[in-house]
Amino acid sequence: MSRRVVRVTESAPVRWALTAAALGFTFLFLLLPLASVVVQAFAAGLDTYLSALADPDTLSAIRLTVIVALIAVALNVVFGVAAAWCIARFTFRGRNLLVTLIDVPFSVSPVIAGMVQVLLFGLRGWLGPLLQQHDLRVVFALPGIVLATVFVTLPFVARELIPLMEEQGAEEEEAAISLGASGWQTFLRVTLPNLRWGLLYGVLLCNARAMGEFGAVSVVSGHIRGATNTMPLQVEILFNDYQIEAAFAVASLLALLALVTLGAKLLLEWRHASELAATRRR
Repeated sequence: MSRRVVRVTESAPVRWALTAAALGFTFLFLLLPLASVVVQAFAAGLDTYLSALADPDTLSAIRLTVIVALIAVALNVVFGVAAAWCIARFTFRGRNLLVTLIDVPFSVSPVIAGMVQVLLFGLRGWLGPLLQQHDLRVVFALPGIVLATVFVTLPFVARELIPLMEEQGAEEEEAAISLGASGWQTFLRVTLPNLRWGLLYGVLLCNARAMGEFGAVSVVSGHIRGATNTMPLQVEILFNDYQIEAAFAVASLLALLALVTLGAKLLLEWRHASELAATRRR
């Protein structure tokens, strides 16, 4: 077996300086703020922390955040798999345009996305009068929050699956079809198992982004307490009301979500690497 040799040209002081700079930057801008959130959340004691989380408006914000994240992740999984399948398996006019459009949420400010929804579905928007005639509410209601969240999280699943499917190719799928498998059988037994790690990774990123979204949701939610506030919006409201401990208590839940997402990401990467190593040994 060939052994890969890594040649390092930098001197030891340079390597130590670069390492110290990276660790210092991580501590200053990541670990220190995270630790301060936890310290501030428990500054007034455990009872105050638990009572802040038990507040009806906070519980409503947590419930709404979970509901919106579940819907957004489910929709983005369907779109991401379909888009990756089309882009990786077919050549058609507008293919490059579709790839570009998937990246639009990365380049457009979430606030602008929320304003566009207000322009479309608001009471004085283009579709507002029609929606009002049928007693349908999009803006300042759950549908608007879901649409805004789906927009900002749209690229995550698709962007994880497209390069993976292009790298794997279609040989296994063609072999399954030639052996008599139907389209659904090929997808469920060949395509999906090969995509599971990339799909899970995309779902993790999509879920974390959905629960932490602020800009677009802030525009379309209306900030109705106990009804349309998600966890990030609840943090802002509590902080503006000078309920500092309660604001940091809710923020600590979002920080916990970030840590859980990071841990799940590391676990997926470790499991994927272990699976690849086992496959190569065979």
